[in-house]
Amino acid sequence: MAKTTLHLRSETKYMERRTPLTPTATKALIDLGYIINVEKSTGRVFRDEEYKAVGANLVPEGSWPRAPKDHIIVGLKELPRDDVLSQAPLIHDHIQFGHCYKGQENWDGYLSRFARGGGVLYDIEFLTDPSGRRVAAFGYFAGFAGAAIALFAWAHQLTNSKTLLPSVIPSDYPSQSDLEKAIKDALSYAIPLNASQPPCVMITGALGRCGTGAVDCCLAAGVPASSILKWDMAETAPGGPFSEIAASDIFINCIYLSQQIPPFVTTESLSKPGRKLRVVSDVSCDPSDPNNPIPLYHGYSTFVKPTLPIEVSGDGPDLTIASIDHLPSLLAREASEHFSGLLLPSLKALNRRDQEGIWVRAEKVFREKVNELPKVDELPKAN
Repeated sequence: MAKTTLHLRSETKYMERRTPLTPTATKALIDLGYIINVEKSTGRVFRDEEYKAVGANLVPEGSWPRAPKDHIIVGLKELPRDDVLSQAPLIHDHIQFGHCYKGQENWDGYLSRFARGGGVLYDIEFLTDPSGRRVAAFGYFAGFAGAAIALFAWAHQLTNSKTLLPSVIPSDYPSQSDLEKAIKDALSYAIPLNASQPPCVMITGALGRCGTGAVDCCLAAGVPASSILKWDMAETAPGGPFSEIAASDIFINCIYLSQQIPPFVTTESLSKPGRKLRVVSDVSCDPSDPNNPIPLYHGYSTFVKPTLPIEVSGDGPDLTIASIDHLPSLLAREASEHFSGLLLPSLKALNRRDQEGIWVRAEKVFREKVNELPKVDELPKAN
């Protein structure tokens, strides 16, 4: 039997430093007989030499389109939708977060590339065990990073009320402890300007992986548990908008959205007198989803521009939102090691993907979504 080859592509998203395949996971797969080709990358948190040391083959950056058709292309974020290849049919099988299964903007243009080329999208978000639970997610670190950005933004607004939070550069925080120290330092200047009170932080989806990360970040930064309002499905079940959000200093949304629900908050609910809320961090971050329960914004923020202003009336303070769609890159090494470890058992079964349950289920979802595509002559472009 021919050996299965995986091709780890270099990420193209600005400041995306994570990878779904770490050197540790690469060695484990090579030991099982897989061939691993790794594109050179100066942006990846792991150095090229770390992959070469465990037996991977280093190949040129961006070489995946020219790889043999039977090579499986492994990546993290979706492929660029605005480059010269953004319309090309995709002939390979890809493992990635495709962000095209829930009605996102131009979902059909992106998915049609696989349909036209004969490739299969194994969307990581839809790699599930028999009970339907995702086998690998960055949720904890997304929540941790989302809370970190929110705390930075709250502190900055109190100490520099006329400007938005400046760039937050992931490489400035080599470890989680470095990030925690920086947040504590920022809060130490802001809390005296808030009547010596820590921020009141409200977290929805607080019992999930993402929400747990947000709670842990707040606690690590010195926010007392009594100042953290933890809501989950029981509390949000009656349907919003919720006045508790406007009464908090920071609101962090960590729910996993799978169906339409009433919005948690609206511009109208935030325009009522007495609003305290200064910062929203939408960790779930899907502004193009028609079911988004935080309908306050329409685009993404970035690590370069971490927050966007929200225009509301009323007597409350200035309001900003953080909507960064690759938050775990703030802790790229820890997040990648954690995620890759969760994904590895499934990757080990790739050479049996036509029989192995997790890959069969993922392909079934792909086929179902392809069947929802409009007719070929009605399809929009992918960008």
